[in-house]
Amino acid sequence: MDAVECERKHLAQANRHIAAAKRQIEQQKNVIEKLAQAGQEPNIAESLLYAMECGLDVFEQRRELIVETLKTLKTRKNRSALR
Repeated sequence: MDAVECERKHLAQANRHIAAAKRQIEQQKNVIEKLAQAGQEPNIAESLLYAMECGLDVFEQRRELIVETLKTLKTRKNRSALR
């Protein structure tokens, strides 16, 4: 497996992680809404939501790094092909 193919697999995995994190965040928002409707304190649930959103930010930053790495690898590959 070459480096480009490896990074593409990492990109696919990062996309799956981002999608899963977004689903979990939406579920957590629903939990917070239900707690509020029931008159319960959502503090802990809101803290968890914040942590989940921070995790999503990390996944998205990682995805951007992978995309940049892919661009670099493709540029290098194209330069090598021209030689």
